[in-house]
Amino acid sequence: MMKLLRLIVAALVIISASPAPVSAADEPMLTISGNVSKMATGGVVSLSRADFEAMPKTSFATTTIWTEGKPNFTGVALVDLMDAIGAKGSKLRMTALNDYSVEVPLSDAIVGGPIVAYQIDGMPMSVRDKGPLWLVYPYDNNADYRTETIYSRSIWQLDRLEVIE
Repeated sequence: MMKLLRLIVAALVIISASPAPVSAADEPMLTISGNVSKMATGGVVSLSRADFEAMPKTSFATTTIWTEGKPNFTGVALVDLMDAIGAKGSKLRMTALNDYSVEVPLSDAIVGGPIVAYQIDGMPMSVRDKGPLWLVYPYDNNADYRTETIYSRSIWQLDRLEVIE
């Protein structure tokens, strides 16, 4: 009986010393590196869903060549995200979960420009549905956003961003 009691106590000590599980809201969704001057720990910024939801939200409805109808996207304006991290450079290398990457000029980060969307029609985007993050431009608002160049920058399943040059 004493052996069993010691075993139970040892198990409780081990369990209580283990770190608390990380909730989905606290898991990193986007890792940012490169020329950033704010929020960086060791030169890297890791943003969770909770971090994104704490930033100013931008929403717009727009048609895309990848979706049906005119979905409503919600996220953080790229200009606000770049300001929040203190981006210094001329380009962003954005990389998806499958290692596909694109370069986006930092000059695309303007008021009324693209957002890093984390919701579509009020629902979080799953990996299966181009999430968890998708760089979406307001395609319907400006004919300049309906070009092959802009479509190629509209990276989904975004999980890494590097501020370069």
